[in-house]
This record gives sequence, C-alpha cells and structure tokens, in this order.
Amino acid sequence: MHGKHGSPGAPGRDGRDGRDGRDGAKGDQGLQGKTGPQGPPGEPGPMPFKSWKECVWKNLNDPKDNGLIKDCVFTKNFSDTALHVYWTGALKIHNCNSCCKRWYFTFNGAECSGPLPIDGVVFMSNGSGKVLHRVRHIEGHCNNIHKGKVRVGFWIGNCASYGNADGYTGWNSVSRIFVEEVPKAQV
Repeated sequence: MHGKHGSPGAPGRDGRDGRDGRDGAKGDQGLQGKTGPQGPPGEPGPMPFKSWKECVWKNLNDPKDNGLIKDCVFTKNFSDTALHVYWTGALKIHNCNSCCKRWYFTFNGAECSGPLPIDGVVFMSNGSGKVLHRVRHIEGHCNNIHKGKVRVGFWIGNCASYGNADGYTGWNSVSRIFVEEVPKAQV
C-alpha cells in the first residue's frame, strides 16, 4: 500500500538571466597573416570585340607578273593575338605549258613565319594559246605580329623551280583582302 501524497512545495526562486554566446561582444581583431605565393596565370579572357577590315577593288585588272598587287593597312589592337587573312578574287595564268604563278601575303613586307607563309599557286600543264581565269581563295593565320599599324600586302611571284609566266590578277570582278584580329590558336 502506498501512502498519501504530500502537499506541494513552495515555488522556487527565479533562475539567473544567462547570456546567449551569439550575442556576446565582438573580440579584438587578430594580426594579419603573411601574403601567400602568387598563383598560376589564368586563362586569357575573350577579346572584348571583333576587329576586322576588308579592302575591296572592282575590276582590279592588274597584269603584273611579279610584285605587290594591293595592300590593306590594318590596326592591330593587341600584341598577343594572330591575324586571320584571306584573298578572294580572279587569278590567271596565260599561254604557257608547265607553268606556275604564286600569289602570297606579306606583313609589313615580310612573309609570315609563324607558322608558315600564306600562299596559293596556279599551275597549268598544257596551256599554249589558252587563258585560265578562276576565282581563287587564299587564306591563313599569322602569329607574332606586333601591335599597331600592319601593312598586309598581296603579291604575285614565280613558283620555285619554274620560270616566269604570264600572270593576271582581278580580271572583270571584285577582289578583296580581308584582315581580322583573332586569339592565337590552341597549342
């Protein structure tokens, strides 16, 4: 058997007001640590804009067999970019057998060396008394060209191991040199 429950006790005293640690006062700032080593260079960002130029001639009709046909002056904005160039226009060789002409680009008077020259050839094996006019497209990229004004030239010359042939550039049509500044190619 159980006894009777006793009467309730007197209420206890209120507990002390505590502080929540999150609401504490801010401590003093510590000393600044040493600067760490510099990290590796980051990837180059995209070019902020497209920079290009197109020089165009109608009925150029240049009978020159050797030398500068036309040039296009371009302002290159960055030193670590490449130039993408192309020529589109009619090229001709005439009245020869086993003959060849070479058309090529120069940059401030020198052919591209990074990676290689940008050129094209027209060859005719049996052409006595014949004329061969064709629209041709010659295109490529050139690296290691300084920032600033660049004179992009389009030239005609002889092919290696062939004599002089009768060349003609830009017959009865539109000819163009296109120049564009682009990021360098992947390695």
